[in-house]
Amino acid sequence: MPFGASSRMDGRRASSYCSTTTIVIFVALGLIAVWMITSSTVVPAAISDTRLDTNEKVSVPDPTSFESRSGDTIEESNGDDKDNNVQNESNSFTKKASETSLENVEVESSLKKSQDNKDESEDGSKTGNFSDINGEETGETNLEAGDLDQDTKTGDEVDPKDKKIEEKPKEDENDEKANEEKKLNEDEISDDDKTQDEKHRTIEEKLELEGGNVTQDSDGSKEGGDQFKATGGNEVFPSGVQSELLNETNTQDGTWSTQAAESKNENEMQKVSSSKEENLDSIWKLCQVTAGIDYIPCLDNEAAIKLLHLTGHYEHRERHCPDEPPTCLVPLPNGYRPPIRWPLSREKIWYNNVPHTELAEVKGHQNWVKVSGEYTEFPGGGTQFIHGALHYIDFIQESLPDIAWGKHSRVVLDVGCGVASFGGYLFERDVLTMSFAPKDEHEAQVQFALERGIPAISAVMGTKRLPFPSMVYDVIHCARCRVPWHREGGMLLLELNRLLRPGGYFVWSATPIYRTDPENVEIWQAMTAITKSMCWEMVSKTNDALNQVGLAIYKKPSDNKCYEQRKEDNPPLCQSSDDSDAAWNITLQACMHRLPVDFTSRGKQWPEQWPLRLEKVPYWLNNSQLGVYGKPAPEDFVSDYEHWKRVVSKSYVSGMGINWPTVRNVMDMRSVYGGFAAALRDMKIWVMNVVSIDSPDTLPIIYERGLFGMYHDWCESFSTYPRSYDLLHADHLFSNTKKRCQLLPILVEVDRIVRPEGKLIVRDHVDIIGEVENTLKSLHWEIRLAYSKDNEGLLCAQKTTWRPN
Repeated sequence: MPFGASSRMDGRRASSYCSTTTIVIFVALGLIAVWMITSSTVVPAAISDTRLDTNEKVSVPDPTSFESRSGDTIEESNGDDKDNNVQNESNSFTKKASETSLENVEVESSLKKSQDNKDESEDGSKTGNFSDINGEETGETNLEAGDLDQDTKTGDEVDPKDKKIEEKPKEDENDEKANEEKKLNEDEISDDDKTQDEKHRTIEEKLELEGGNVTQDSDGSKEGGDQFKATGGNEVFPSGVQSELLNETNTQDGTWSTQAAESKNENEMQKVSSSKEENLDSIWKLCQVTAGIDYIPCLDNEAAIKLLHLTGHYEHRERHCPDEPPTCLVPLPNGYRPPIRWPLSREKIWYNNVPHTELAEVKGHQNWVKVSGEYTEFPGGGTQFIHGALHYIDFIQESLPDIAWGKHSRVVLDVGCGVASFGGYLFERDVLTMSFAPKDEHEAQVQFALERGIPAISAVMGTKRLPFPSMVYDVIHCARCRVPWHREGGMLLLELNRLLRPGGYFVWSATPIYRTDPENVEIWQAMTAITKSMCWEMVSKTNDALNQVGLAIYKKPSDNKCYEQRKEDNPPLCQSSDDSDAAWNITLQACMHRLPVDFTSRGKQWPEQWPLRLEKVPYWLNNSQLGVYGKPAPEDFVSDYEHWKRVVSKSYVSGMGINWPTVRNVMDMRSVYGGFAAALRDMKIWVMNVVSIDSPDTLPIIYERGLFGMYHDWCESFSTYPRSYDLLHADHLFSNTKKRCQLLPILVEVDRIVRPEGKLIVRDHVDIIGEVENTLKSLHWEIRLAYSKDNEGLLCAQKTTWRPN
């Protein structure tokens, strides 16, 4: 530091001292800066101790594959006393169970902590347009602009220094990475003056530029095809704006109420237990139950079934979940092996995977199923179509050309499906079929269907509504399904009426149509009377000469004119307070719901023909409705679809190391608009879209676009057999469900329904990712990929054949 010529000697000494001090401080600051650059991202211990095997090839997905709707911003709900305004809104929707959107957010200062507490205390005054399960106004606390780091809402620049891919570092790349990091940090600073839209465009451009090459094993074999390799310094997770859909704190209920609110039957909230630090390896035991390898906890609850006083309405076949979800593991069948791939699996499966012979002995003469050496074979027949399902399917369309399989009629419900050959062969006509049958004396019929790669669930038409919304199925089919439709005022037939789309068809193939013995004549007369009173029009009655069976097709009315002109109000119309979409634990009633009147209401118009309906925004969504992600509903729908198309094409298909030819049965455990399933439409797979009962009720939208799904409470077991699915996808499911029940039983349920060598993909908060990863490790699952950034994480794991001794 220079001084003037007149400075005194002691001034020069001070100058020397100050210069030395300045240099020391400058060096110290420089070292701190370097340290901050190289260690700015902290990975939770639960994830950081995960290491891929050194022999495993790791493929880094394209960075844009993890982005959300690029350039979008979240529209925050106004938090000022919406309780007083909700009742007056024209939509008159109800709101989901209260949940705090500040959960799982890492706060970085005491000021933010105090703000969190304030937000939580004001939760009741910051609501959307919905009510809780008791019909009372509660709400999800909406975050103000300053409550979160900017990257969780509007996005920071993509910064490779935030990467935490679990692979061994390469020393010779450190300098190059440091230079890139400095350059991007300078870009971040320069972007402070940019507008929000300019920053969004910059982020998207950088993600495109930084995308690397993805390399998979060239042989694509099952042994090596699922392994993946990093080929460059790629960013595999989005910056803030790209993670819009990943961050649960940004979601809202939108216009749709929750299934819990509609049904008003959700169990009391369960307290979330603290994470256990015990060694999970020591707690795993095999389930000691009569059902053994076929154990379905909510259908095999022998203690609850023994307490039933009545079983005449199949109460013993309905769901009776244990008070405490089981944490035991279901054993594997002896000799289990990876399933045969679709479409060959439709014709035969490994016998040892579903080692049951009774159905073959009882139904073999009807070409249902046969055992042949190490295979169980399915000739494609059924009770009403012993000469094959394809002939029967074509016969239906010949009887009524307006059905137009795969165009006008896309989504079908098959009641009492047997081994689901009808639904299995409807794939040939581009039709998606939800098949169901009870877990009864027709041993393992639904399990056979799933092992074949055909959609099916275990359910019964008993005393409760089926777990589907109203007016969603284009066609409902019953071929000798053994359901007494004509009894008790046609109560079970009225449940089909609830599910059938206005103008939809009921296809009934049964002996009363073509046999003339007194019993069948009596049933036919009763069916004729009840269908006429329901205003169903019989549009076709024909006989199939080849199979020597008869077929009757009924059409549901499209308006209320017939209802109003009936001489007798029998069956009666339901009360206006009866919500036809409420479907979770709702007792059946012998009544009919009025049909929509407003031309813009759901159900008033038939959807676009398939496949146009997949991508087209449903006509009944409008800009006055708030979508789940905070935008007007039509824009939300489009953005969600675009997001999942990017994620699936750039990450899941080519960057996760999944050998997709081995994947057939897929479940989206927390579906919103069905965008994930829609993005997979060109693959030879099907996706069960599950809408949680405490999530916005968007399941009707999923059906409208030609997909299917069901409601479920993940605090209970799913109504499917063990080893049913090849891949489960959970987007912020676990953090959401953990607010009501423990995470451990849910992961045990995942282990139950995933096949050995099956995959689980989880996108969630980092603390949840860590907990899931630790549990899966204790279950001896292989962790294929674990990654985190900005409190968000991604995990891909594969189940093994390990079972405890």
